[in-house]
Amino acid sequence: MARQNVDSGRPWESTCGFSRAVRIGNVIEVSLTTASAPDGTILFPDDVYAQTKESLRMIKAALEEVGASLDDVIKTRMYLKDMSRWEEAGRAHGEVFSNIRPVTGWIGMSGFFAPGIAAEVEATAIIQDD
Repeated sequence: MARQNVDSGRPWESTCGFSRAVRIGNVIEVSLTTASAPDGTILFPDDVYAQTKESLRMIKAALEEVGASLDDVIKTRMYLKDMSRWEEAGRAHGEVFSNIRPVTGWIGMSGFFAPGIAAEVEATAIIQDD
């Protein structure tokens, strides 16, 4: 099976040696995704809803690059700096996945690698053979 790596161009991907997404066969893993500009600037500082929504947009783009879509997502994980704000992340997630309904979970973090990050999202997708 051929391996496809997706690089979103964020500076920490090459520095830390990881890909935004990897597809092997029909399985795609999308890395923990931060709402960030191509230069690494954190977007929507401390805004859980907006960061979750942007992270999901970036995940969608990575999936499309390897021939998948949000419909193929079977699991998401949302990482939050403040777990009391889970509903903000949940609202953004629901707007994207209300009809797809993957399994999900929230994970509380003591902090992230850059100031202003309040939420990050990762996803697993499987493309079904028809």
